Amino acid sequence: MSALTGNTVGHRICPLCESTCGLLVELEGRRVVGVSPNEDDLLSGGHSCAKGLGLGRIEGDPDRIRSPLLRTDTGGFREATWDEAFAEINRRLPEFVADAGSCAIYHGNPAAHHLDATFYLGELISAVGTRNIYSPASVDTWPKNLAHMLLYGGGLGLSLPDIDRTDYFLVLGSNPMVSNGSTVTAPGMEQRLRVLRERGGTFVVVDPVRTRTAEVADLHVPIRPGTDALFLLGVLSAIATEGLTRRDRVPEVVDGLDEMLTLTADYGPDVVATACGIDAELIRTVARGFAGAPSAVAHSRIGTCMQEFGTLANWLVEVLTIVTGNLDRPGGAMFSLPPAGGQNTWPVSRPPKLMFDRWRSRVRDLPEAMGELPGVCFAEEILTPGPGRTRALITLAGNPARSLPNSAAIERALGALDFMVSIDCYVNETTRYADVILPPPPLVTRGHHDVTLAHFQIRNVARYTPPLLDLADDERAEWQILLRLAAIAKGTPERTVEEIDDDVAVIATRRAAKLAGCEPDAAAIASGSRRGPLRLLDLRLRSGPYGDRFGLEPTGLTLELLEQKPDGIDYGPLTPRLPEVLRTPDGRVNLVPPMITADLPRLRASMARPVDNLLLINRRQRRGMNSWLHNALPQPDGGQCALMMDPHDAEMRGLVDGDRVAVTSSTNTVHAELRVDAAMRTGVVSMPHGWGHSGPGLRTPRSEAVPGSNYNALVDDSTELEALTSSPIFNGVPVSVTRLSEERS
Repeated sequence: MSALTGNTVGHRICPLCESTCGLLVELEGRRVVGVSPNEDDLLSGGHSCAKGLGLGRIEGDPDRIRSPLLRTDTGGFREATWDEAFAEINRRLPEFVADAGSCAIYHGNPAAHHLDATFYLGELISAVGTRNIYSPASVDTWPKNLAHMLLYGGGLGLSLPDIDRTDYFLVLGSNPMVSNGSTVTAPGMEQRLRVLRERGGTFVVVDPVRTRTAEVADLHVPIRPGTDALFLLGVLSAIATEGLTRRDRVPEVVDGLDEMLTLTADYGPDVVATACGIDAELIRTVARGFAGAPSAVAHSRIGTCMQEFGTLANWLVEVLTIVTGNLDRPGGAMFSLPPAGGQNTWPVSRPPKLMFDRWRSRVRDLPEAMGELPGVCFAEEILTPGPGRTRALITLAGNPARSLPNSAAIERALGALDFMVSIDCYVNETTRYADVILPPPPLVTRGHHDVTLAHFQIRNVARYTPPLLDLADDERAEWQILLRLAAIAKGTPERTVEEIDDDVAVIATRRAAKLAGCEPDAAAIASGSRRGPLRLLDLRLRSGPYGDRFGLEPTGLTLELLEQKPDGIDYGPLTPRLPEVLRTPDGRVNLVPPMITADLPRLRASMARPVDNLLLINRRQRRGMNSWLHNALPQPDGGQCALMMDPHDAEMRGLVDGDRVAVTSSTNTVHAELRVDAAMRTGVVSMPHGWGHSGPGLRTPRSEAVPGSNYNALVDDSTELEALTSSPIFNGVPVSVTRLSEERS
């Protein structure tokens, strides 16, 4: 209780981004009236960004959906009861489940931050029986995932930069001072970087723009978009030529070191510098600094993933860390030990299979990765006639109309569906096409432990925050919604959620008991009366690397123990985990995977291409998280969607700050306000992603009032794809920019 107000104050792990900061939330009845950073949180230590501090505005947004909505004959929506909504789904969904493959599922980023989807989305996918699964992962992480799969065997247990102990930190394609980090859970990045420099470390940023992160770096490398792989090859070539490798520190399980160094011979700094748009000596400076530091680590993110040579770039980031002897060492690249276990902790009983290209899409024969199809298949699988055409869709916390490329095609596809169900809290650009919308409950009604994002934590900390409120009578937990849909899809709508949950728990209990080395009955008894995701979480924690093994280790981790320690339990810094963390078929690291090295000739040929157009790149925003926060947390700056351009480029085109311009790619044209900014590299322009809030049927008036420009409408979903993963190319998109009055004439 708050002594001053009498209101309730509770702990909350922020579920809005990968930093997972600890918060204190003040409630007045069922209303969030205050949010502040938790100074005692053992991972975030008092840090929070504007998104987390805006949690009350997100919870209290008057435009959020609070009751199920059903489409009317006139094309609008009416409020309905939960029974009505599920009856309509039961009437219509089974037809598409029976037609194998005709119902697709799209789940958005917010789903990865909640226990409900983490534990129960698989039940819905299994019940629907479809391979047409999509998420934003195919847009922004697959090249990194594939590189890690081929090197280390797993796409989720990524190597992590040991930021707090490194002497040299090289960041490519990331702006953590704004985004708080991605595929790395390191809350308070600004403080961590400041401490790095105070202890004498070096911080280097490779980015076409002098971002807020680049401004605080010791060295900024203003690279041309899409050339990160060439830059890294230049760095590696300099290291090889000057004898700077640290063979004595390269782990014994690494194969192919000499072959890898030989591959770099044709990519010396003088060879790649022109294509990268930087001076060759700058490449040598990075090579010498990285290789000569007592410890060093490279980290890449979305800027390297959303480009033509994304997999090559992310592979070379790992190679650079490995050949300089910084893999699995303090201050280098290390692996987390997530409290609830996961891909990089569970024992391997047989040679693992690569979770890539196990099946292909119907229309274009594009490869699956980690159980999902590329997002570029989404529209064509709906719009292309023939057996197996997608006719129905279920979305969970996703807005593909503003998250996937070629938005015009996505919206045509959504309009062509026969049936669509959305679990979402807004009528947005996607859900306006739904037949049924099911609202999730408030965030504060959920218990929270980041099962997935603990794989990215740069320190081994276990945390859990319980629900702050019980569900109201007219609210349903997201896991209950998912299981009701699964029951309908299986043709057993009469089964209760509790019955299905018990079935799920039986399987989870057997698995946990096997991991813990005890009998299933003992594991079942230990979980007591818990139900839903908390029962499954307790099973995972008890059978995880710190767990009590259902009583065999009495002081070990349980959910009950975490409930008693709301600030978390610190299990210490990351520790070396090779070779047990590897999930490759032979248990070793092959530096030169044939699938990746086969793409090198295409990279080399790219150096001869002329660069005639401006190149469009994405940018991060402090208060945004893709599209879904724009209504609750509007940007304070009216130019939030402006096109940024270098002064020289503006002058060459006769443009001035504030002009309305037409931005044209091979796919589409969008209009934007121009902002002339010297932070931009010449030849590069930038806009944020996730905007374009316009069109009929939306119920997000604040984002509609400042709709912004739709970056995704400019991105090709057909011919220009990342060669290995079929991910769309969002960064380095060739565009032309003209004053809007000229465009109209």
